[in-house]
Amino acid sequence: MKISKENLEEKQISIYIVTIIISAFIGLNWNDSHILEKTIEPIIGILLYSMFCQIPFLELKNALQNRSFFKALLFGNFVLIPLLVWALITIFPNTPIVTLGILLVLLTPCIDYVIVFTHLGKGDSKAVLASTPLLFIFQMLLLPLYLWIFLGKETIAIIEITPFVKAFLFLIVIPFLLSIVTQTLSKSNNKAGRAVLDFSGWLPVPFMAFTFFVVIASQIGVLYNNPESILKVIPVYITFAVIAPFIGKFSATIFKVDVFGSRAISFSTSTRNSLVVLPLALALPAPENQLVAVVIVTQTIVEIFFELIFIKAIPKITK
Repeated sequence: MKISKENLEEKQISIYIVTIIISAFIGLNWNDSHILEKTIEPIIGILLYSMFCQIPFLELKNALQNRSFFKALLFGNFVLIPLLVWALITIFPNTPIVTLGILLVLLTPCIDYVIVFTHLGKGDSKAVLASTPLLFIFQMLLLPLYLWIFLGKETIAIIEITPFVKAFLFLIVIPFLLSIVTQTLSKSNNKAGRAVLDFSGWLPVPFMAFTFFVVIASQIGVLYNNPESILKVIPVYITFAVIAPFIGKFSATIFKVDVFGSRAISFSTSTRNSLVVLPLALALPAPENQLVAVVIVTQTIVEIFFELIFIKAIPKITK
């Protein structure tokens, strides 16, 4: 049987499920699986490069002109989602350190692989890509404010800008610029450029699977050894995952965003910056840093399972 890019996309859910099962087994049985943590950023970088190559950047100018989309995106992520998070930490009270982990991850919208999921979920991935600098700036400015409101001013000292800048540079800027070079070469009758562009179309599904593998295999051992923390935060994350897509749809409806933009906003409000804020948690003093990291990684695991659902469900709720 000949494998095509279309076959990969059609079978992606099965591929991801098998990958998750294998990665969990390896992570629980390999004592040194934590070393895979170092591969997370490079793999996501390649994943995003391959996705960026599939997006015609000459059309990004039109995406940036869609003011209603950006208004809905910002309103959903920085007004409605914080209200939902406040309600969740009130309904499901936890210790301040566990709550800090919840806030760090749920108050920061994803700026990297949300583009991939939006594309797979038939949303406006160009608009999401165009929004990443805006989301980056807003979350950096507002996260300390939200933490001060929810937990008190002593938490402001915890937030460092360096991990966010590093993630944005290596996960967004560099893959973006490389994809621009690739597309430019492919349009200038450069055979090598066309070959690389064509090859990049094969990469999103396997590298999404690789991303799942390294995140789960490297972190599931820590989760397994901290079951109490997991049990405390799982209800919060499941409730968030169920409600967040509808918050995106509601915000899109308010600002009269089209159906593809509505899907993109639902993916954005549902997908959090877990892999980017993890360095923030690990930079905290020990032993609190490990607890906060566990709380954040738990959200990653829950989100991965729900993203597989979102790919099919969000297009249906945003028809």
